[in-house]
Amino acid sequence: MLFCGINPGLMTAATGHHFARPGNRFWPVLHLSGFTPRLLKPAEQQELLSYGLGITNVVARATARADELSAEEYREGGRRLALKVARLRPRWLAVVGVTAYRAAFDDKKAQVGPQGRTIGDTRVWVLPNPSGLNAHWTAATMAEEFARLRLAAEA
Repeated sequence: MLFCGINPGLMTAATGHHFARPGNRFWPVLHLSGFTPRLLKPAEQQELLSYGLGITNVVARATARADELSAEEYREGGRRLALKVARLRPRWLAVVGVTAYRAAFDDKKAQVGPQGRTIGDTRVWVLPNPSGLNAHWTAATMAEEFARLRLAAEA
């Protein structure tokens, strides 16, 4: 499973750890959904590999907010991500953020959940963005969606 965030926030850029901003719900939701046996801290992201998980971003450029990214940055990020997935060949790509997925893969109708698209043999699932700005998804409802992906991946 390769999890893919939108782009590094400023805290992530400063620390070098994905989803490092306090209040981001990625790490708690990853644990609540059963992907990790305990709550990992951003500084422990290397432990993901021991669970068969990886982490990357659509766009490498750090910003305070994802809406600072241009449409071309998303499209180029989608191209680069597809090349990375083709090289690494994970069974699943989990894009964290439906808006980012739509922009990166030019799929304006995409919804959270499994996608019809594959990259080679890699299946694609879109997850809700765990940012605190995405308040209509609670940690519990996000964990349910992450767990749906985990169960599909285990099947």
